[in-house]
Amino acid sequence: MTTKRTFEQINKKIKDGKAVVVTAEEIIPIVQEKGIEKAAEEIDVVTTGTFGPMCSSSVIINLGHSDPPIRIQKAWLNDVEAYAGIAAVDIIMGATQPSETHGMFYGGAHVIEDLISKKRIKLKAISQGTDCYPRKEIETYINLESINQAILFNPRNCYQNYNVGVNTSNKKINTYMGILLPKLGNASFSTSGQLSPLLNDPKFMTIGIGTRIFLGGAQGFIAWEGTQHSPEFISNEEGMQISKGGTLSVIGNLKEMSTDYIRAAVFKGYGTTLVVGIGIPIPILSSDIMKYVAVRNEEIYTQIIDYSVPHAQRPSLGWVNYKQLFSGEISVQGKTIPTSPLSSYAKAREIAQKLKKEIVEGSFLLQKPIKKLPIKEKFKSLLEI
Repeated sequence: MTTKRTFEQINKKIKDGKAVVVTAEEIIPIVQEKGIEKAAEEIDVVTTGTFGPMCSSSVIINLGHSDPPIRIQKAWLNDVEAYAGIAAVDIIMGATQPSETHGMFYGGAHVIEDLISKKRIKLKAISQGTDCYPRKEIETYINLESINQAILFNPRNCYQNYNVGVNTSNKKINTYMGILLPKLGNASFSTSGQLSPLLNDPKFMTIGIGTRIFLGGAQGFIAWEGTQHSPEFISNEEGMQISKGGTLSVIGNLKEMSTDYIRAAVFKGYGTTLVVGIGIPIPILSSDIMKYVAVRNEEIYTQIIDYSVPHAQRPSLGWVNYKQLFSGEISVQGKTIPTSPLSSYAKAREIAQKLKKEIVEGSFLLQKPIKKLPIKEKFKSLLEI
């Protein structure tokens, strides 16, 4: 790999207002017209985007101390239980935690959205009491301005390339891939294809720990590899690219975020989840990197998985590319079935464009990773003893 430029050189061009930035969609015709080498000479940054349900999301909140103080052991926000075992008034609210009164129709994701919307949130907390934290219970209201910190910390976001879900059984099933109709009645997918961040850097040559990202409308960072991070990369002579299993752990300031890019969602029969918008800039350090960011939907493949079978035995029913998926129908076992995305391609495009604008205006600088993400980890199932 011949180095063309460095992070520092690109950041200088951004500060000087001279950086050439395009989205992962816009780079495709440029490369088709000019070729990989010429495009790599002219383009400094390619922006990506995704906007879809990301269940492994949470917010860490510091509530501030009451008078007299309390060391919270159990806490609820709008009747959704939070975890309180990390200090006196630090709590964590998970996106999929259901309400104790509204069940699966309101949950932690809604609390997170309500906080961003600056709504009042009812806090209830209890404790056994101690000498230095004598209070045993408290009921009050909080909002985004009243709390000290609200840190969006999502252990597993931005899935590299998720499966297509189908159902071969004789009954409808409710899943985190949405409702899957019986007898291959539909197919559901949740990746933004050629705009997807980790499909534009499948070998993690520029994306790593410390990378500055667009997160929920604000600037955030990649904190670590995501949970279940298990990257796999295959590219054959026919141009078929299979990249799957990579995930990111991301962090950012919830107080700076917007409900334009963070929304709660309910999946019937499954529960709540958080729809998160993420955009990642790809610096064009070399022509090798340009080759990957020029990937097209017809070159990116994912597996079709039968969700009617228990997880450990779920079979693959073949491979399909994103051009086929976005066309609205695919063929599975000789049957043509409709497809529908859980993620929004239009919103992914909007995020990539917004990130491009921020870089061009000089308000978003690139951050060189402080450590590379692993590329050979394997996902392990639970060991039952």
